[in-house]
Amino acid sequence: MLPIIILAVVFLLTAVRQVGRLRFQIWQVMCAGAAAVLLTGGIRPAAALDAVDRDVMLFLFGMFAAGQTLELSGWLAHAKFGIFKRAKTEEGLLLIMVFFMGLASAFLMNDTLAIIGTPVALLLARKHAFSPKALLLALAFSVTVGSVMSPIGNPQNLLVAVKGEIAAPFLTFFKYLAVPTLINLGFVFLLLRYFYRQEFRKVRLTHSQEPIKDQALARLARLTAAVLACMITAKIALVAVNPAWDFRLTWIALAAAAPGLLFSPRRFEILRKTDWSTLAFFAGMFVLMRAVWDTGFFQGLISRSGADLAGLGPVMVISVGLSQFISNVPLVALYLPLLRHAGAGTPALMALAAASTFAGNLFILGAASNVIIIQTAEKKTGATITFMEFARVGIPLTFINAIIYWVFLRYT
Repeated sequence: MLPIIILAVVFLLTAVRQVGRLRFQIWQVMCAGAAAVLLTGGIRPAAALDAVDRDVMLFLFGMFAAGQTLELSGWLAHAKFGIFKRAKTEEGLLLIMVFFMGLASAFLMNDTLAIIGTPVALLLARKHAFSPKALLLALAFSVTVGSVMSPIGNPQNLLVAVKGEIAAPFLTFFKYLAVPTLINLGFVFLLLRYFYRQEFRKVRLTHSQEPIKDQALARLARLTAAVLACMITAKIALVAVNPAWDFRLTWIALAAAAPGLLFSPRRFEILRKTDWSTLAFFAGMFVLMRAVWDTGFFQGLISRSGADLAGLGPVMVISVGLSQFISNVPLVALYLPLLRHAGAGTPALMALAAASTFAGNLFILGAASNVIIIQTAEKKTGATITFMEFARVGIPLTFINAIIYWVFLRYT
């Protein structure tokens, strides 16, 4: 039972993040937990190595590296002119921010959009004398909601797609989650429009284009975006024609990372700025969750309780609640084996993916992308969003999200 105790300590430290003067980052807590189960014999080294999912790790590495190519080149900030120039008013700016960032997060991963989208949001706020808090919240909520409808929109969806053995993952996620996601993006706009209504003036916006930082790297960034779009399109088309022609999601990420890593003289800078701490977090998480699962504690708890943890309602309530304390990725890593053990169908797996993701809209600590956005904004401009500022929009938004996804999953 020692792995269960270690898991409880990890969850506690993840929630409080601080003991005395010591401030912990999530990846440090998770890696310490993995080291603890290894050192105490909760899992053997060979089993720990086998527990680390190489597909997930390679996918995350590829997406993070591709995101650095887009960010360092300045191409995305430059390209935003072609998108946001259509906004003639503050309402139009907010609407485009919500839907563009939301839809982009479905394919570039929400954490990637949080990294490269925060400077864009701050730039737009400064240029148009608009509230940076409204645009930062629009970015946070939209990348969370938008990432729900794709198996590569966020790490927890990827876990569900890979570990849940979802057939034709893009088509399955789109079938169950695309329509409710678009509706929920509309509610992101409506709620922010309501809570920040004093920011909307009757003035006409003017736009200017940002210069590209590195022309050579920008050409590779364009190639990165093109490769990503082509690979995703090819995967969807091949599965639709003949499932036997399918290829792994990992190939998409590695192909997208290839232009910057293979052809740019800044490849070592791209590697250095890749989010290695998140990769360490995932490696530690896989080890700890395997050790916990091997104890059989949760399987026995379920069999004795007789609770239907595979029902749509329980899946969504548990996912939203526990994600606030243990983060969505560890939750999915722990919950997914329980659902598979219970023989849960595709709707329950989609409910797990959706609820563990939109749970990030409830409070700041519910999603890593929220923390990325707020910390980046504080570092660049000093602008920040308090717990209460986030929650006053996030609480009603999460409630609305839950109803809409439940209805669609219940009747799809």
